[in-house]
Amino acid sequence: MLSPIRADQVGSLLRPDKLLRARQLAASGELPKEQLRELEDAAILEVLGRQREIGLEIFTDGEFRRASWITDMADAVEGFVPQSRTVEWRTLDGSNQPEASTSRVVGARLRPRQRLTGAETAFLKQHAPGPIKMTLPAPSNFWVVSWKEGVSNAAYASRSEMLQDVARIVRDEIEALIDDGVDYIQMDAPFYGVFIDEQHRATLRHAGIDPDRALEEVVAADDAAVKGLARAGLTLGLHICRGNSRSRWLYEGAYDPIAEALFGQLGVDAFLLEYDSSRDGGFEPLRFLPKGKLAVLGLVTSKEPGLESVGNLRRRVDAAAKVVPLEQLALSPQCGFASVAAGNALSEDDQWRKLSLVVNTAREIWG
Repeated sequence: MLSPIRADQVGSLLRPDKLLRARQLAASGELPKEQLRELEDAAILEVLGRQREIGLEIFTDGEFRRASWITDMADAVEGFVPQSRTVEWRTLDGSNQPEASTSRVVGARLRPRQRLTGAETAFLKQHAPGPIKMTLPAPSNFWVVSWKEGVSNAAYASRSEMLQDVARIVRDEIEALIDDGVDYIQMDAPFYGVFIDEQHRATLRHAGIDPDRALEEVVAADDAAVKGLARAGLTLGLHICRGNSRSRWLYEGAYDPIAEALFGQLGVDAFLLEYDSSRDGGFEPLRFLPKGKLAVLGLVTSKEPGLESVGNLRRRVDAAAKVVPLEQLALSPQCGFASVAAGNALSEDDQWRKLSLVVNTAREIWG
């Protein structure tokens, strides 16, 4: 593992308006792909400079070349088909906001046709002023959102069989990223929220699925994507939130139902954990974190512009340090700022103030 990164970031950054407009024009065929790529390059160079200026020690491209955090999979792998379903997003004011999902489901055997992140890594590796992080979706996501009865079972006998193919595809991509010289590889796994939120656990039980047995299966699939990989100088991480799209969320509940299985069985170095609101519960589940592993506390919200205080962040880190040693802790925003291209409801200035706060607070705590 890299030396512990005390001021971490989840990955996605707010896209500049100019880049959002360019992506719309490219999608309609009004802008050549080559020109879009040039605009993406320029925007990435700018945010790399800003990350360096505020003192971050790990660098991302902001996921500027993606439509969302998960779209690389369907773009790069044959077998996904469009099948809309309704997602019950929850807003910060407490209301529900049903919306058709843009994710795809598995409708045929999964076969990679290109790298998931190959077009992103080379430019970032060449231009970043320090170690780089690349993100990709964890296999566990696809167990939750990519199986549809009557569609997926035409290609696979079960979710379990499908999940094995997904884990192999993700593992192959991680191995390629290691060969690329990437320093920090993070799997994003917001759909562990299904196993946290009691309402969703009840839905699984109603469908005849034992949520605890299913949890064991998806943890094993995520572990299969990283197990036994070369680790010298490499950090492998897993990020868990409760949904993040335009400042909305999907799940609530503490980590208790998943902590023992996840922390004890998944062979990553760092767990990046959402902890910015009362929806996330307390720090007690961190007692299952093995020695030598890092819990990155997502105490700074990326969903709204209000800036947290250094004093409150320090108090919360101190509270977590009563459960797990301080040297096993780090700090980050609770999620990315733009898990989907449209981004969360705050400004770029707000974003950089929050990342600066993470850096400065981490320096005060860990030196």
